[in-house]
Amino acid sequence: MNSWFTVKVKYTRQLENGTFKRVSEPYLLAAMSFTDAEARIYEELGARIRGEFNVIGISRTELHDIFVYDDADVWYKCKITYDKVDEDGEKSKKIAQQFLVSAHSVKDAFDRIQESMAAYMVDFEIPSITVSPIVEIFPFNDESEAAPESRILTKVEEIEDIPTNGNFYSAPGSDEDEEIESEIIDEHDATETE
Repeated sequence: MNSWFTVKVKYTRQLENGTFKRVSEPYLLAAMSFTDAEARIYEELGARIRGEFNVIGISRTELHDIFVYDDADVWYKCKITYDKVDEDGEKSKKIAQQFLVSAHSVKDAFDRIQESMAAYMVDFEIPSITVSPIVEIFPFNDESEAAPESRILTKVEEIEDIPTNGNFYSAPGSDEDEEIESEIIDEHDATETE
């Protein structure tokens, strides 16, 4: 099963004034393991970063979903809480989930997460929104060696019931994954019987 990993990379960057500075930047990427995450970051950044760079840290990152808007490149981490009632309807449990959304400001992130979560049909609260240090996100590549069942990312245009203006990346274990996988399997079964 694929997961999100935050990978910190240290390298020397040339600034606009021509000087060089040693920087550490975190990147978020989808991978199957820590080893896969390290291999993917070298693959993704190898052509972009001039000179040598080192991976100085890899950590698993728990995210429920990522909402991508093309007009913004700053990432905001949004904590969403809601009450989940058990099957008997007697006990309720407070659930907290982390989301990422690209936006221009905290207010913009709040508006976008409200818009993106409208399709979930659950009353939720947003107790915190913070700027994330994530520089860039590398979703799992459809052309990679992964089987279709392990694909975890889907563009929002393919999911009709989520009203948003950008892309929607579903994290592992979310309800969207199960619906998408069942649609993929149904389409696959239909083409085999024809």
